[in-house]
Amino acid sequence: MKLIPIETGNLKLDGGAMFGVVPKVMWSKVYPADENNLANWAMRCLLVQDGNRKILIDNGIGDKQDEKFLRHYYLNGEATLESSLAKAGVKPEDITDMVITHMHFDHCGGSIKYNADKSGFELTFPNATYWASRQQYEWATHPNRREKASFLKENILPIEESGHLKLIEKEGEYIPGIEFKLYSGHTDGQVIPHIHVNGKTVVFMADLMPSAAHIPMPWIMAYDTRPLLTLKDRERFYKEALKNGYILFFEHDLYHEAAILEDTPKGVRVKKSGKLEQFL
Repeated sequence: MKLIPIETGNLKLDGGAMFGVVPKVMWSKVYPADENNLANWAMRCLLVQDGNRKILIDNGIGDKQDEKFLRHYYLNGEATLESSLAKAGVKPEDITDMVITHMHFDHCGGSIKYNADKSGFELTFPNATYWASRQQYEWATHPNRREKASFLKENILPIEESGHLKLIEKEGEYIPGIEFKLYSGHTDGQVIPHIHVNGKTVVFMADLMPSAAHIPMPWIMAYDTRPLLTLKDRERFYKEALKNGYILFFEHDLYHEAAILEDTPKGVRVKKSGKLEQFL
């Protein structure tokens, strides 16, 4: 099994929104922001190659949205989903499994692309099974007012219409070597893949923990719909992570790709961070 980080570009989001109730005087010491309070975030996905299977976890923002939508997010960076896959020697049609942690636009926008004449949409990965949780799919297709702007129907409905969408009902190992676990709080039914490789476990953190800066327990995004549930699920995750020595892979951290944790008198903190390959 081989794990390859797939960079899809960066976006800027308000630092206060990303750190919730944590004061700027604290979070700005560990994650920088510009004069407009905007912090730059990665949209880092993960390719898992295992024999004939090529599994992609999340796929970035895509390129379907118009300028009016995208101007709020200040997209930057040279990497794209297509260029990063090509660098790894993989074509979109080679992907056998597309795992969507949740259906916010910056995680699943690359699932769907315009067809040749832009008269409609088609799968970016035509030969893949698209995995998501039923809880998240129902949440995303009947959104609450707070999250509605993050769930774009053009990213979601064409997957179901294609017949390639497979919804999971509960936690389990649906792909050999990759266990799907479910966490809520940020949004309902977020799939957090646990990848078992070389006797170690790499966890794709998605928005359960978007960056190493979010490791302290109360550092929870204002985007989370139910932050107290996030807190509860993080506590559950930390117990497992510390016990089993999990390697955390960050989707949004521009500065830290992966990390391992330790328990300290001040709570759970980063023990070591670096490139994913350093931990494998």
